[in-house]
Amino acid sequence: IFGAILLTWPRLLTIGLLSASFCHLVSCQIRYSVPEELEHGAFVGNIAEDLGLDVTKLSSRRFRIASGARKQYLEVNLENGILFVNEKIDREEQCEQSAACFLHLQVVIESPLELYRVEVDILDVNDNPPSFPWSEFVLEISESAAPGSRFPVESAHDPDVGTNSLRTYSLSPSDHFTLVVQSRSDGSKFAELVLEAPLDREQQRSHQMMLTAVDGGMPEKSGSAQITVSVLDANDNVPVFEQPFYKVRLLENAPRGSMLVRLNATDLDEGSNGDISYSFSGHAPLKVRELFSVDSRTGEIRVKGVVDFEKASVYEIYVQAKDRGPSAVAVHCKVLVDILDVNDNAPEVILTSVSTPVQEDAPPGTVISVISVMDRDSGDNGNVDCEIPHNMPFQLHTSFKNYYTLVTSELLDRETVSEYNITVTARDLGSPPLSTRKSILVQVSDVNDNAPRFLQPSFSVYVTENNAPGASISSVTASDPDSNQNAYLSYSILEGQIQGMPVSTYVSINSDNGNIYALRSFDYEQLRNFQIRVQAQDAGLPPLSSNVTVNVFVLDQNDNAPVIVSPLPKNGSVATEMVPRSVDAGYLVAKITALDADAGQNSRLSYQVVQATDQGLFSVALYTGEIRTIRRLMDKDATRQRLVILVKDNGQPPLSASVSIILSVVDSVPETLSDFGDLTLTQESPSSLTLYLIVSLSSISFIFLVAIIVLISSGAKVPTNCVEVNGNSALSQAYCYKVCLTPESAKSDFMFLKPYSPATPRNNAKETSLNKSSFYNLHMDGSYGTQIPLWHRSK
Repeated sequence: IFGAILLTWPRLLTIGLLSASFCHLVSCQIRYSVPEELEHGAFVGNIAEDLGLDVTKLSSRRFRIASGARKQYLEVNLENGILFVNEKIDREEQCEQSAACFLHLQVVIESPLELYRVEVDILDVNDNPPSFPWSEFVLEISESAAPGSRFPVESAHDPDVGTNSLRTYSLSPSDHFTLVVQSRSDGSKFAELVLEAPLDREQQRSHQMMLTAVDGGMPEKSGSAQITVSVLDANDNVPVFEQPFYKVRLLENAPRGSMLVRLNATDLDEGSNGDISYSFSGHAPLKVRELFSVDSRTGEIRVKGVVDFEKASVYEIYVQAKDRGPSAVAVHCKVLVDILDVNDNAPEVILTSVSTPVQEDAPPGTVISVISVMDRDSGDNGNVDCEIPHNMPFQLHTSFKNYYTLVTSELLDRETVSEYNITVTARDLGSPPLSTRKSILVQVSDVNDNAPRFLQPSFSVYVTENNAPGASISSVTASDPDSNQNAYLSYSILEGQIQGMPVSTYVSINSDNGNIYALRSFDYEQLRNFQIRVQAQDAGLPPLSSNVTVNVFVLDQNDNAPVIVSPLPKNGSVATEMVPRSVDAGYLVAKITALDADAGQNSRLSYQVVQATDQGLFSVALYTGEIRTIRRLMDKDATRQRLVILVKDNGQPPLSASVSIILSVVDSVPETLSDFGDLTLTQESPSSLTLYLIVSLSSISFIFLVAIIVLISSGAKVPTNCVEVNGNSALSQAYCYKVCLTPESAKSDFMFLKPYSPATPRNNAKETSLNKSSFYNLHMDGSYGTQIPLWHRSK
């Protein structure tokens, strides 16, 4: 859609608007025209309306203008969308005398990202009058000059362009001269004096006239200079150039002193009348005098200043030759200099918009930046290609000539690369090519795409029982490769039960550092191990989590003293055993049986005599607790022997218990198995059950004893043998007797034990162990430290 809008400005200034709209990210373009020298705040156009934008959203969409100029000449009022003059524009400063003068702007709008190209045509205002380099100059003309001769005069300079530039010259009335105005190839004007009537030096030595230069502005402006014509005596031969017109080519940026051409003029006169001097003609422009020089003696034209193709591609040099004789007449020639472009301007890279940081989950094709490039050179020297490194997940897309968009080409991963330093290289097609590099730092913002990871697949924790409640027992650690809030971890224990109780009553965890604390004192005899599930969860949205199993093993501590199982006192009195006086040394008198609820070395028991009526009569086996005679009993030995046996475990520090036993020395032992009297069934149990058990155990023991004797006699090594005897009675009691024998056993000792009846436990710390089971040691000679359990179960 193309259209024009005419806006009335104070002082009848007219601003033209030409807009073009294309539906693409970087394809819409509008054009304004504005006069130079407008004051700050001057209206240019309603850019928001022209672009079809909602004025209320200009600020939220970060509407802004980017310009490659050194000054911000134009600005936009974000409240009403009006484009206005921010700083006074001097067209002559901005574009010198170029026919067209544009300000190129880029309008950037975000959410979504849109780019519009705006061209503002700076219209010339007639703000500069023509001016001459000197207010008065002298023109020497020989009196012999023929009517019709032409004499160039100094040219005026007007920095304005177009109709406001120099239009014509005028000359004050003269009897001898008229003025002819001519045009150069670039359209500029210069004036020549035409001799209309012969000069007579003797009548009038000089003539004065006023030369006026007028521009075409409205209103017009003018500048004047006084011409004084000095009439010289005649010199009948004038210099003659070999050719009136020269055309040369010169590379821009040619070094100072480079020679363009050597002019040659000849004069047939001799002496000073034939000595030729070269100089610029009076109407040679000031810019030409700044860039070039003419050697007055040789006629060589050399480079004096910096020649820039981008400022002017052609120069016209007017040179005059004049002899040194009296009444010398100057002759003129024209030198046309074509400036050849050199690739002396590197491309410029302008970042119009940069959207950073970019989320790591941004889809391919997400726009990161809009880039524009420009090169002041022409032809191939001004054609620019733009590229970025190929080993990055980004691409450059061409919107239209010299405009690119930097987009993502694949998904990003902040945990792999958190930022990219992208070097944009703009290279022209000149020879040799010139390039410019611009770095764009693209930071990748984190997305919660990584769940926490524990350092181990599972954790094992070892805690000694009787630990202090509230003490730290272990720590679990997880890591999250995300950053900031997405990497902040909190720890928790998942719901569960331990022995029917919530896991939260056993342990707790510090949510910040993963330290695990015991909420109670653990008892190895009640709970030997348990599992908990720990969860680590990040603070992302949505949060991610992972779990790990923590196996807690309770280690035994020597916190249970040995408990004497047999012999037990009866009716509050010390246990008593009978010893026949006729027994030999080594006779098994009795056996001390004890148990320890601990495990391992803490439950390994040893026995020793701490008190005895006669220290040399009885001894106790260190590990079995068997009491045996050391020697034969003598008549002088007391008939009542008292022993105190100490039972000690192997813990650190060791715990112990003691038992007293009275050994009565008798002449003979009744046949009623008095040895087992303290282990018979309670009075309430039927005697038939006791007899049944005794017979059963005796039979089984005899069978095993025979088998062991046979094995020993054959010299074979056999593993430990065990047998169980179970019995049930009408009293709903079950007994399990387990006998273990080893090949090294030479003698067996069997005990019948009373069924367990509930009583107050002797070790408060291990009440569960004593209430549920009783352990009895039944040893063979040589069976080191073997414990034989006896279980009591009630139906």
